Amino acid sequence: MATTAEDIKNNYPIPVFYYRVTIGEDDSHAFSEVSGLSIEYETITYKDGMSYKDGAKHMPGLGTPVNLTLQRGIVRQDSYLLNWINSVQLNTVDKRDVRIDLLDESGEAVVSWTAIDAFPKKLDAPSFNATSNEVAVESLELMASDLKVSYPG
Repeated sequence: MATTAEDIKNNYPIPVFYYRVTIGEDDSHAFSEVSGLSIEYETITYKDGMSYKDGAKHMPGLGTPVNLTLQRGIVRQDSYLLNWINSVQLNTVDKRDVRIDLLDESGEAVVSWTAIDAFPKKLDAPSFNATSNEVAVESLELMASDLKVSYPG
C-alpha cells in the first residue's frame, strides 16, 4: 500500500522547528528556543490503619506552576523582554498569557500550548567569550499558573 501525502500529514510526527510564540496579543517576537512546557501534579501520600498491610495510598494533588524559558538573540532595537521584567514591582506584575503554536508546513497551528497568567521571574544576559562568534542569546524565565493544551481545527 502506497503512502499518500495525506497519510504522511496525519500520521507522521511533526517537526519542532516551526513554531510561533504569542505574548498577550503580540506575536512579533521570534524566539530561538522554548522549553518548560510541562504539566505536573504534586503527589499526596495517605497512610491509614491498614497501611502496614496494604501500603500507603498515592493520589494526585494540586498542579504545580509552569516554569517556561524563552531564549532569543539580542537585537539592537528591541527591549520588550527587559521592559516586561522591569515592570515587575512588589505586589504588582503585568501577567500575560503566552501561547506557543506548533505549525505545519503551511503555517497553520497543529497544537497550541497556552501558559496562563505568566509573569517574568528571571532574565539572563548572554555568556561572553572572546574566542567565539556565536549570537548573543538572552533567556527569560517565566512562571505561569497553568498550562492548557489544545488542538485547533
